[in-house]
Amino acid sequence: MGGPSRILIIDDDRVICKTLLTLLKEEGYIVDTAENGKEAIAKSNANFYNLAIIDWRLPDTEGTKLLTDLKETTPKMVKIILTGFPSMQNAMDSVNAHADAFILKPVDSEVLLKKIKELLEQQKQAEKFSEAKVANFIETRIRELGQTKGNK
Repeated sequence: MGGPSRILIIDDDRVICKTLLTLLKEEGYIVDTAENGKEAIAKSNANFYNLAIIDWRLPDTEGTKLLTDLKETTPKMVKIILTGFPSMQNAMDSVNAHADAFILKPVDSEVLLKKIKELLEQQKQAEKFSEAKVANFIETRIRELGQTKGNK
């Protein structure tokens, strides 16, 4: 996971897309946008994204449905729901659909950037942990095979 993180913004509001695109590019991220769920799925099948920022209401689907669909295409992608419709039910639905964060519109850029950095760091740490577990398993297996071979 070297190099800049890749982020997909999924929102049908072009002003929000353009604003987030500019903000995130200035922070050094590689950023793409999608205006609906269908386009988001197509882009996530064609490219790897570390993180997706998903609008709660899209023209062709609801954000929570898209969370589930994206989990199938890119299971380890971090997903943030943006909504202008704050409610306890929406927050619970997002959590139940495995959103990593729930942020209200209008978006406070400092809050969003802080959350993105935090979530991407957690993603990197999880990746390092997984790599260490695999390396440890391989080393243990090699030792076991060496001992087995020595006993023959």
